[in-house]
Amino acid sequence: MQYRPLGRTGIKVSPYALGTLMYATRMGNEPQESARIIHRALDAGINFLDTGDAYGDSEEVVGEALKGRRENVVLATKFGMPAGEDPNQRGTSRRWIIKAVENSLRRLQTDYIDVYQVQRLDPTTDFEETLSALTDLIRSGKVRVIGSSTTPASDIVEAQWVAERRGLERFRTEQPPYSLLNRSIEREVLPVAQRYGMGVMVWGPLGQGMLTGRVRRNQENNLVRAGLFKHLNDERRIEVVERLLPLAEEAGMSLTRLAMAFAIAHPGVTSALAGARTMAHLDDLIAGFDVQLSDDILDRIDEIVPPGTDVGTLDQDYVPEALQNSHLRRRPGTERAAA
Repeated sequence: MQYRPLGRTGIKVSPYALGTLMYATRMGNEPQESARIIHRALDAGINFLDTGDAYGDSEEVVGEALKGRRENVVLATKFGMPAGEDPNQRGTSRRWIIKAVENSLRRLQTDYIDVYQVQRLDPTTDFEETLSALTDLIRSGKVRVIGSSTTPASDIVEAQWVAERRGLERFRTEQPPYSLLNRSIEREVLPVAQRYGMGVMVWGPLGQGMLTGRVRRNQENNLVRAGLFKHLNDERRIEVVERLLPLAEEAGMSLTRLAMAFAIAHPGVTSALAGARTMAHLDDLIAGFDVQLSDDILDRIDEIVPPGTDVGTLDQDYVPEALQNSHLRRRPGTERAAA
C-alpha cells in the first residue's frame, strides 16, 4: 500500500478509504458482520475510515469494531446534518458543535477524532463562529484536524481567509463528490484545495451505484421503483455507463475498478471513499488496489465525459440555499406587482 499525505497535515492515509454509511444497522448488516469487513479492510492496509453522526448508528458500529485497533486508524466523522426535531440540533453553531463532538466521541468510544468535518456548511452561521468552536476542540485535544464536505470553491476560499484573519484553525480537508459521472470539482474545487494544501477524500466514486455495471439501459431497478435514487433512472447517465463498459472491458478490468482507479488518479485527490457493504464488495476493492489507468485510457474517458463536467444530477449533491428557497431569489412585493 502506497500511503499518501493528507494535504499538509503530516498524516498519511491509504488511497482507498472505507466509508461506513452502509454499516448502520438500518442498512441491513449485523454489527458483527460490519466489524468483520472493517477488520478485513484494516488487515489489507486501509487505514482511513469515514463516518458521520447522521448515518444512523454507524458511529456506534465503527466504535465497537475499532476496539483494540483505534491507534492504527485515521478516523474521520462529520456533523451538521439534523440530529433531531430540535432546530438547534443541527448546523454549525458553537452551541451544537460542542454537543455534537461529545456525542460522537461517546459513540465512537474514543478520546479524539482525527478528522472532524462539517457535513454541510450552514449559511445562517458565521464562519468565525464555526471555526472558533472547532479551534477550541483542536486545542483541547478532542480533534486533530478539521475539514469541510461538499463545499463550493468560493466558501472554501472564504473559510481560509476568515481563519487567517482571525488566527483560527483552518479547514485542512474537503470531502466532495467525484466520479466518472461527476467531474465538476475539477473546474474549481480541486484547484482551490490544492492551492491551500488541503487533503481531499472524495465520496461517490461509483456514482451511487451507477458505475458498478449493474445499472443498464432498459433494466428494471427496485430502488427506482421504490422512489429512491432517481439518478439511477437518468438516461444521460445510463448512456455514459453504456459507453464506459466496453472501455473497461478493453482495458481488462471491471467498470468498478475503472471507476475507483479514476477517482484516485487526479493529483488533487488524496483518497476515494468506498462503501463496501459486503465482504465480496471489499474483496473486489482490495483486488483492484494496484490498478492504474494509462494516459490513453484517461484520454478516452475525457472524450466520453469532458473534464470539469457533470452528467445529469447527483442525488445528495450540494444545492445552494438560494436555489432551494424561492424567497431568496425574489424581491419583496413581486406578487403584488404582478397582480
